[in-house]
Amino acid sequence: MSDTTTTPRGGISRIVAASLIGTTIEWYDFFLYGSAAALVFNTLFFPSADPLVGTLIAFVTYAIGFAARPLGGVVFGHFGDKVGRKKLLVVSLLMMGGATFAMGLLPTYDTIGVGAPILLTVLRLIQGFALGGEWGGAVLIVSEHGGDKNRGFWASWPQAGAPGGNMLATGVLALLASFQSEAAFQSWGWRIPFLLSGLLVLIGLWIRVSVSESPVFLEAQAKAETAGQGAKEKAPVVEVFRRSWREVLSAIGTRFGENISYYILTSFILVYVTVHLELPKSTALNAVLIGSAVHFVTIPAWGALSDRVGRRPVTLIGSVGMAVWAFVFFGLVDSTSFPVITLAVTVGLLLHGAMYGPQAAFISEMFDTKVRYSGASMGSQLASILAGALAPIIAVELLKDYDSSTPISIYLCAAAVITTITVAVTRETRGRDLTRSRDEEDGTTADVPAVTAGDPA
Repeated sequence: MSDTTTTPRGGISRIVAASLIGTTIEWYDFFLYGSAAALVFNTLFFPSADPLVGTLIAFVTYAIGFAARPLGGVVFGHFGDKVGRKKLLVVSLLMMGGATFAMGLLPTYDTIGVGAPILLTVLRLIQGFALGGEWGGAVLIVSEHGGDKNRGFWASWPQAGAPGGNMLATGVLALLASFQSEAAFQSWGWRIPFLLSGLLVLIGLWIRVSVSESPVFLEAQAKAETAGQGAKEKAPVVEVFRRSWREVLSAIGTRFGENISYYILTSFILVYVTVHLELPKSTALNAVLIGSAVHFVTIPAWGALSDRVGRRPVTLIGSVGMAVWAFVFFGLVDSTSFPVITLAVTVGLLLHGAMYGPQAAFISEMFDTKVRYSGASMGSQLASILAGALAPIIAVELLKDYDSSTPISIYLCAAAVITTITVAVTRETRGRDLTRSRDEEDGTTADVPAVTAGDPA
């Protein structure tokens, strides 16, 4: 699909805005749980004599949301590859917003006992299922509307929804923590951000229903119907594991260090600062808030850079930098100085952005159109289970066992090294024509200037 046949600039801007607002709202819902797990859920839903034990249990339910994400990726990916990207994005937004709003109405452990954490866990599963389908659809509808030359920039905007949602969730919690007493926040104040999700979802839904379906998907669907292939083709997820399993592994490895680093920098840091260093929760919340603001505005810059030099070199800047920063980060946080803690978080998120910014285009370009939603979702969400879901749990357990940040730094560095190795051996995808399959490209290499892993980016 050449740039001359893609969505006009005004059209792609609307598509990007719809995807960004939608992903921001969904990530707000998802991250709100993580922040609440570190700050209030450990006492309201999982009371324990040991604060770290209660937090650990709260993070286990946090991880359960990740466990549902691959299933969401399979279901949403299947229907997204069959009926289109747009419809599934609307469904995911409604599911996520409904579950988050319901969390704000839940009775606590003191009111109904064990039923409270059970209901919370069920709603967390719904959140994870919805988010598992959200990411693939949001980045694909932008990638498939945008042109080949600027895809990294346009597709990075839905990625900015992650720090945008985290910034919104952290900001609301920080605001409440500043203007409420500890008792009021623990009693009812924590519910406000969850109930606010209902209003945000209505806004996101109004914007998201106005976007047009992906032209790349519509073209591929028309070709399949003309060729009479619709009834004969296997389910997209089956095709992914039959023909694109290497790409799925590449997507998992590409996300591994990025995913682990993000949840340590934004979720575990809340536990480390408030429980281990015994500082006010506002210290950690405000540091993450400032870092997320920088993260939000720099992700598209990293995406744009990947259009110029390639997805691989930009991702490697982030992964190699994170491997080094893993040992600097906690030393700065241990200073207990708010400006220094903020610097540690901000630099960490800046390096994370180098991995995350090009990722939407990078992973989208790995798969053919007929399995792209399924392939991108499966690779992304399997990485979330192996990496992001376990990161806060492993970090809390390491801190509990060793009372030191050094093992956590080693863990973070190892994750970054895995991503570095994966990206180093993965084929460059910059400039790929998404309307052509890999078979077509490999059969006509003279017409398509493909870049291989050994070529300069």
